[in-house]
Amino acid sequence: MTESTKTATLTIDGQTYELPVHSPTLGPDVIDIRKLYAQAGVFTYDPGFTSTASCDSTITYIDGDKGELLHRGYTIDELAGKSHYLEVCYLLLYGTLPTAAELENFEGTITRHTMIHEQMHNFFRGFRRDAHPMATMVGVVGAMSAFYQDSSDIADPRQREIASHRMIAKMPTIAAMAYKYSIGQPFVYPRNDLDYASNFLHMCFSVPAEEYVVDPILARAMDRIFTLHADHEQNASTSTVRLASSSGANPFACIAAGIACLWGPSHGGANQACLEMLKEIGTPDRIPEFIARAKDKEDPFRLMGFGHRVYKNFDPRATVMKQSADEVLDLLGVENNPILQVAKELEAAALADPYFADKKLFPNVDFYSGIILEAMGLPTSMFTPIFAVSRTVGWISQWKEQFEDPQQKIGRPRQLYLGETEREYVDVENR
Repeated sequence: MTESTKTATLTIDGQTYELPVHSPTLGPDVIDIRKLYAQAGVFTYDPGFTSTASCDSTITYIDGDKGELLHRGYTIDELAGKSHYLEVCYLLLYGTLPTAAELENFEGTITRHTMIHEQMHNFFRGFRRDAHPMATMVGVVGAMSAFYQDSSDIADPRQREIASHRMIAKMPTIAAMAYKYSIGQPFVYPRNDLDYASNFLHMCFSVPAEEYVVDPILARAMDRIFTLHADHEQNASTSTVRLASSSGANPFACIAAGIACLWGPSHGGANQACLEMLKEIGTPDRIPEFIARAKDKEDPFRLMGFGHRVYKNFDPRATVMKQSADEVLDLLGVENNPILQVAKELEAAALADPYFADKKLFPNVDFYSGIILEAMGLPTSMFTPIFAVSRTVGWISQWKEQFEDPQQKIGRPRQLYLGETEREYVDVENR
C-alpha cells in the first residue's frame, strides 16, 4: 500500500484526529482507521462490515452502480465469452492470463489431481443417504487435511501451490460423489480425457451399466456457471475464508469454513430459492397472481432471482448466463417440465412490466443458473454444492493473497457492548 497524501479530520469531544485516506485504482477512497483506537480510544461501528474495507486486494473489483465485475482487470462478460473456467482459474491464482504453454501445463496439473484418496470413500458412507450434499462436503473437505499433509505447511510456497491445485481439482469429484451417494448410485471416477466441466457432468450422470456421452452444449453451460461464480470480491464466504486464514489454519480447513458459510440461504442458496419459488407458482397461468403479489408492498412475497444486493442496475453475469439458458432449453426443451415453462414465461412477463424495469429488478445470474441446472436434471440440493465448486478458486486465490500480505494479522472485529455492567455474584441458595 502506498503512502497516503490525503487525510480526513475527525473531531471527538473537541479533540481533532487526522486519519490517512487511501485512493484505490478503482472505487471509493478509504479512510484508514487502524490507529484510531490507540489515538482516540474509540472504535467504529459497522454491522455487516458493509462500509469497511477489511483488506487490500488485486483480484476482483465490483462496481454495483455500473453493473461491472472485473477479474484482474478483465470484464466478466469477456472472460465468460472468450475464455473457459480453468483459464480464469489461472488468471485468479497468478494474476495474468496464461500463455498457451502455461495453460496446457496448468490444465494437465489440475487433471492429474482430480482423484481423491481412496480411503476418503469411507467418509461418504458414514453419512446418512438423505444428508444434504453441503453437509457432506463440509465434512469431507475439512478431512482432506488428514489425507494431504504434504501440502498443509502454509509457510512453504510450493505446498501452498499444491494445495491450491488439489482443491480446484478435487472439489468437482467430491461434489459429484456427494450427489451419487445421495441417490444410491456408485461413485464414478474422474476421467483424464475430459475437460473440467465435462468431467464433472460425467461423474454426476454416468453409470457403469452404459456409456454416457456429455453433450458439448451442456458442458459449455456448466463451464459458464463455474466461470461466472469463480469469485465475487469480499462476500460472506470469502471473508470467512480470509478470517480463518488469518489464524494460520491449513487451506483445507479454511475452504471447509467457506463452504459452511456459503450453505446459508442468504448467500449460496439463491438459485435454489429461485427454483423453489418457481415450484410454488406451479403453472404459467398463476404468474399474473405472483407478479401482483411482488408489487404489493403489504405482501411479504418477493420474486427470487430478480435484482441483486450489489448490482443496482443489472447483474453483468446474467447476460451470458441467459444465453446458456436459452441454448440448454433449446436442446432439452421445456414441454415436459412445468417449472421451466413457468420460468420462461415469468422472465418474459417481468421484462415486459415497467414496474420491474423502473426498479431495475432484472433476472440475475441465480435465476438463469437455476433454470440450467433444473433442465440438466440436477436436484435443488446440488445447486449450492455446484456454487462451492465454482467459488473454490476464488477462495483459494483470496487465501493465497491473504497469506502473502505482509500486513496480515489475525482477524479480531470489535463490538458495541450493550450488556450488563459488572454485577455482584450471588450464591445459588440466595437467588
